[in-house]
Amino acid sequence: MRYPLPVELIKFDSAKLKRIDEKVKEIYRLITFSRDHYADHLLDRFIASNNTLAELLSIKNAQMEAESEEDVQGYIENLNQSIHFVVEEISNGQDFENLAQLFNLFRIISPETHAKHPNKFRTTQVQIGASLCPEPQAIQPLVDQVFYNLKHIDHPVIRAIYLHHELIWIHPFADGNGRTIRIAQNWMLMYNLYPPIFIEDEAGKKIYLNTLESSFKALERAPDQWNSGTASFFDQVMDRILINAERVLHDIS
Repeated sequence: MRYPLPVELIKFDSAKLKRIDEKVKEIYRLITFSRDHYADHLLDRFIASNNTLAELLSIKNAQMEAESEEDVQGYIENLNQSIHFVVEEISNGQDFENLAQLFNLFRIISPETHAKHPNKFRTTQVQIGASLCPEPQAIQPLVDQVFYNLKHIDHPVIRAIYLHHELIWIHPFADGNGRTIRIAQNWMLMYNLYPPIFIEDEAGKKIYLNTLESSFKALERAPDQWNSGTASFFDQVMDRILINAERVLHDIS
C-alpha cells in the first residue's frame, strides 16, 4: 500500500494556473472598478451566476452518483443542503481544513449511510476499477497525513485538487465518497474566490474515472514518481475551473 502523494512530487501546468488566476482577477476587477455599470448590478449578476453553477453542481453530482431517477432527486436535496452549509461556513470565514468538516459534509450528503455508520470510516475493502483502496485500518492515519500535507501546498487550486485526488483514493466512507469529496474540493475553491466545478456529462464522467484509475495504478507501482495519469487528473480539474471562470466572466461582462 502506498502513502499519500508527497507534496514535493506535485507538478502542474503553471501557465494554465496563471490563466485561471488572471481570469478570476478579471472578474473581481470588473465588479469593483467598472465605470460602465453600477457595481451592485454587476455584483448581483455575479451572485446569480455562481448560484447557477451551484445548482448545476448539485444536479451533475447527483446524476453522476445515482443509480436511479429516484436517487437523483434525493441526492439533489442533500447536495443543495450541503452547498448552503458550505456557503454559510465561507460567509463566517471558514476554509475547509479538517476531518470534522469532512464528517459534517458526509452527514449532510449521505445521511442514510451516516446513520448506519455514525462518524465512522468504512470497515470493508473497496476498489476503484481494478485499483484497491487502502484497507480500513489504514484510513485514519492516511487521512491525517493528507490534511497535514495540505498545509504545505501554497496555491489553493492545487491544494483543492490534491485533496480530491488523495481522498478519493482513500475512499474513507462506506458510501457517498465522490459527492462528499467533490463538495469539499469546491468548498476550498469557493473560499478562495474560485468558481465551483462539476463533471459535465457521461463522457466527462468516463474520462474522470479512467484518469483516476490510471493515476492510482501508476502510483501503486511507483509511489515516489509523478506520472501521466496523475498529471492528467490535475490538468482536467484546472480545465474545469478555467471553463467555469470564463462562464462567470461572460455572464457579468
